[in-house]
Amino acid sequence: MSALSLPNLLTYGRILAVPAVIACFALPGTPTPTSRWVALAIFAAAAITDFFDGWLARVWNQQSALGRMLDPIADKLLVASCLLILVDARTIEGWSVIAAAIILCREILVSGLREFLAELRVSVPVTWLAKWKTTAQLVALGFLIVGPAGEPVYPWTLVTGHLLLWISALLTLYTGWDYFRSGVVHLMNEP
Repeated sequence: MSALSLPNLLTYGRILAVPAVIACFALPGTPTPTSRWVALAIFAAAAITDFFDGWLARVWNQQSALGRMLDPIADKLLVASCLLILVDARTIEGWSVIAAAIILCREILVSGLREFLAELRVSVPVTWLAKWKTTAQLVALGFLIVGPAGEPVYPWTLVTGHLLLWISALLTLYTGWDYFRSGVVHLMNEP
């Protein structure tokens, strides 16, 4: 399958969105209300491609090894980068940093487990609950990216973002445990 198929191009776009979102927070004088809204627009476009790249690849029969490899990488880059910039901007602080750390740790641990299991030719399919976890993470991050700039539009922007972040962290713990439980059998059988 072509490296330039539309599903792969959407994945590349999601990867390119990462430095654009970071720039909205890291350039001198940012984040401003305007840069937060711009970051939200870029992030939302990237998050939407997370659904469409896989769906289009399946519908158009354009699935590729490159797409299967890059899609989860793009997801993790987007989520991890946003969590880090939001902690740096103090949008995520206090106890909520624990929720962000849970999400980051799970992503790293599950990636390592998947890599190990791939060497054994063991597939760990993505569950529906993991898809809901990703959706909750992306929606939480959207609220937190716009953060205080969103309060005049929706006064509960930050509260909603933090609540969804904690829901995501709990789903992250559960789905991480679920993946680990599925993979531990193979881990124990290896010398």
